Amino acid sequence: MSNNDNKIDFKGRVAIVTGAGGGLGRQHALALAARGAKVLVNDLGGTVSGTGGGSPTAAQAVVDEIKAAGGEAIANGASVTDFVAVQAMVKQAVDAWGRVDILVNNAGILRDKSFSKMELADFQLVVDVHLMGSVNCTKAVWALMNEQKYGRIVMTTSSSGLYGNFGQSNYGAAKLALVGLMQTLSIEGAKNDIRVNCLAPTAATRMTEDLFPKEMLEAFKPEAVVPAMLVLASEQAPNRTILCAGAGTFEAAHITLTQGAYIGIGAHAPEALAARLAEVSDRANEQVPQSGTAQGSNEVAKGMAASGRG
Repeated sequence: MSNNDNKIDFKGRVAIVTGAGGGLGRQHALALAARGAKVLVNDLGGTVSGTGGGSPTAAQAVVDEIKAAGGEAIANGASVTDFVAVQAMVKQAVDAWGRVDILVNNAGILRDKSFSKMELADFQLVVDVHLMGSVNCTKAVWALMNEQKYGRIVMTTSSSGLYGNFGQSNYGAAKLALVGLMQTLSIEGAKNDIRVNCLAPTAATRMTEDLFPKEMLEAFKPEAVVPAMLVLASEQAPNRTILCAGAGTFEAAHITLTQGAYIGIGAHAPEALAARLAEVSDRANEQVPQSGTAQGSNEVAKGMAASGRG
């Protein structure tokens, strides 16, 4: 943040945005550049399903837009599934500008089909691009961000992962896996001011244009998601937040833990659990754990209280 009006700006910051040749990634790159960031625009140049590509033409077009507006940018055509190419991409940014402050993991593809009709190869490829692509890019900047004691990483998750969506078992599995990745990296990176968050966008892009009625496409334009990305990439970003955005509305998603109930482990436990499942699932006074140890702590506390030792 700068100035007294708390305007978010990125002067002196270097950003990498993957999948930035069109749609949401393009808007991310343009917005970061408009607020002062130097931007490496990455795009494989392939189709929505992940075929073709290998040319930085789409990325270069966005670079040209940024430069025409007075910004600074370079193009890169690496596939996020190729770790060697991703390492070279990060080196390209460092060679040009000396650092990398922001990584927006946006690259993705779709191979939608019901699970019964889906080929395992289509499942694997979607996981490779969304999950492992984000892992590759994050790994490639992680040591650098730790060394400079600053980093902002945005994972692109989805309501399909958080809540499910017919025909998107591969996409949903990969997208929720990114939340799990974020949960741990946000803990590990905190000591060196590396803040890791997730963005769950609802936007009309090449990947989603067939899902929305035409009259809704304008409301769900990609530009409406960008403010959430800018907040998550900013100096004053939160850490470990799942921010949802679409059509000018912003929400936060949480993975919570209920208070639960002590039932014991005797022979009666399955039937007792079934009888009290509504109580176990009751969301009154649920918590958002700060780490995975919260579950075990709650279970030990309940057990000790039940045995009279709490």
